[in-house]
Amino acid sequence: MTHEVYDVAIAGGGPFGLMLANELGRRGVSTVLFDEKSSTAFNPQANATQARTMEHFRRLGFADEIRALGMPEDFPTDIAYFTRYARHELARFRLPSAKEAREKILTMTGSWSAAELPHRVSQKFVERVLRKHAEALSTVSVNYGWRISRFEDVGDAVTMTASQVGSESTRSVRAKYLIGGDGAKSFIRRTLGIRYQGDGGAVRDFFGGKMFALYLRCPQFYEVVPFAPAWMNVAFNPERRAFMAAVDGKGEFAFHTQLKEGESEDDISDAQALKMFQTVVGYPVEGEILSRGTWTAGFALVAEKFQAGRIFLGGDAVHLFTPAGGLGYNTAVDDAVNLGWKLASVVKGNAPSFLLDTYELERRPVAVRNTGFARAFAESIGNYVPKPDIEADSDLGSDLRREAGAYLEAHGRSEFNIPGVTFGARYDHSPIILAEGEGQAPDLPEVYVPNAAPGGRAPHVWLNCQTSLFDRFGFEWTLLRLRPSSSPGTEFVTAARMAGMDLTVVDIKEDQLRAIYREPLVLIRPDQVIAWRGDGDGDAVQIIETVLGHIPAKR
Repeated sequence: MTHEVYDVAIAGGGPFGLMLANELGRRGVSTVLFDEKSSTAFNPQANATQARTMEHFRRLGFADEIRALGMPEDFPTDIAYFTRYARHELARFRLPSAKEAREKILTMTGSWSAAELPHRVSQKFVERVLRKHAEALSTVSVNYGWRISRFEDVGDAVTMTASQVGSESTRSVRAKYLIGGDGAKSFIRRTLGIRYQGDGGAVRDFFGGKMFALYLRCPQFYEVVPFAPAWMNVAFNPERRAFMAAVDGKGEFAFHTQLKEGESEDDISDAQALKMFQTVVGYPVEGEILSRGTWTAGFALVAEKFQAGRIFLGGDAVHLFTPAGGLGYNTAVDDAVNLGWKLASVVKGNAPSFLLDTYELERRPVAVRNTGFARAFAESIGNYVPKPDIEADSDLGSDLRREAGAYLEAHGRSEFNIPGVTFGARYDHSPIILAEGEGQAPDLPEVYVPNAAPGGRAPHVWLNCQTSLFDRFGFEWTLLRLRPSSSPGTEFVTAARMAGMDLTVVDIKEDQLRAIYREPLVLIRPDQVIAWRGDGDGDAVQIIETVLGHIPAKR
């Protein structure tokens, strides 16, 4: 049988699979992607793109394109809490619009010193951009309406059959590696017998149970609600709790409420579904349901393994979140970035297969960390129960609303002001990081202290009003030279060339950078993680061999 031959095959065309296709295609790796859906997502799904993800989009050259999507550029991205959307506002955590984010980021320091701020945009829009850029790469083939129906690791490759949905057409494919990014019900993971571990479904008053989702159009919402618009609208009352993200800022929303005991999606008509939405609004608004469905909140699950031979897993196929904090899709993008440069290095013969083993070693602990943070956010909001008289037109009602508002404002800050989650993930124990053994600060969601010790994201500064430090980094490896040292770093250049490593040398004389990075020579990976820093290049060959996985770092 004749096979189509590729370096990498990807199952799944969501954020993980499409981002991985972009990472591989930019590096000239031949890649084929299959997804059984007819196209990218129609439903809004994830709605928060974190700052670190936006930095990756900037590295690939389309952050501005993403930031222009979703809501109007002056639309507030606040998180607002109400009894019902048209009744009482309880609390509001204010965040900048897209226009304000572009302006504010240039002046921010400390925890939020970054090349990009977060952007509130539905995943459906992001996927379209990722797909467009992946399809523009000559070595990438994107195929929606196809699924991988069988596969086998044959030792030196993976063979598979791709079947067209709704027909009997099949394709035989042979690839060096197969990547399963095919979602929470991953066919790849289940066939491999790899199981999830962790919290399989906590039960809470909210964010813990079967959730009913509506994607709907209701322009009248902005006419009847007497409060300032917000990106995320949370309803807190004893009758029906909900959260709802603005999709386009004009009248499209992603509405989610938890089904009560005795309620079943199959028994809810569209008219009844609209009534549920109207109950939360507190006004009989007119609306058009664009789609509907259910999902389960309360998960904090991570797969027991991310790899089996030549087959790797990423995204929802290896970690399943309750979407408090919006961490699932962003963790998936980081998975793709981590795996992408490593796959390309091995495929091109610049690194041994051991480099790929570090994908699970680095990313699984981060998945456990991030699902834990999301679970804590869900518990904070889900276990806080509205008191019966919170909507009463009385002094008691006013007191209860004031009390709930104080709690919810603090919760909103803790769930959405999370530089520690966004920038603080570390790979200190990775065998391809030359760690320094220093004690690290506590890993807290709301705290990030820029740290140039090997194992974490390179600290960021603005070099001028338009240029981020990250803009100076190479697409592959970067040697940052900050001040005179015992050697000019030329041995790194030589060692990198001998190893086939694409190394960009960046010279910057900046007192602020010297204070943060502490050492004059800093070796930065393609994913902008610091692999080594020091004052000399005498051990350049050994360092290069270590960071490429030829020899493990000494501990």
